[in-house]
Amino acid sequence: MSTRHAEIVEGVVTLRSPSWAHESATEVIRRQLTPRLEELALVSGSGNLDLPGSENRYVPDLAVVPADLAAKTEGALLPDQTLLVMEVSSPSNAETDRTVKRRRYGQYGAPLHLLVDRQARTCTLFSEPGRLGYAVEDGPHPFGTAVRLPEPFALALDTSRL
Repeated sequence: MSTRHAEIVEGVVTLRSPSWAHESATEVIRRQLTPRLEELALVSGSGNLDLPGSENRYVPDLAVVPADLAAKTEGALLPDQTLLVMEVSSPSNAETDRTVKRRRYGQYGAPLHLLVDRQARTCTLFSEPGRLGYAVEDGPHPFGTAVRLPEPFALALDTSRL
């Protein structure tokens, strides 16, 4: 695991190299999403998301996008082109994920944002994006509690292995 990601958060370039525990949490969610992704012609990954008009370019831990859009996009996508964006917190970035990224993903129209907070051992699903961020917050749910994803996913995520 030598992958390093560079992202720009509020104008500051940040290099991240996720830990194995961080990657494991991402994989737990990805595996549960995979059957629905195939049915709905969606793909997941951690490609760049641009936030035009700001000094931000994020690399989410997981983003779900239409497969045809991903296949033809060489550069960054926009948050409103995703169906779900997930961030997994680490000790070095937990506050950024909890506040800055959550607000920005909502402002830029990502329909669903899942925060897996490894330090607090909770998951929170944010929905109904708007000018000030997200209007609806479902959680925080302690690890071990199912987190329900709405349509088009229509599934309950098992968080017991996070």
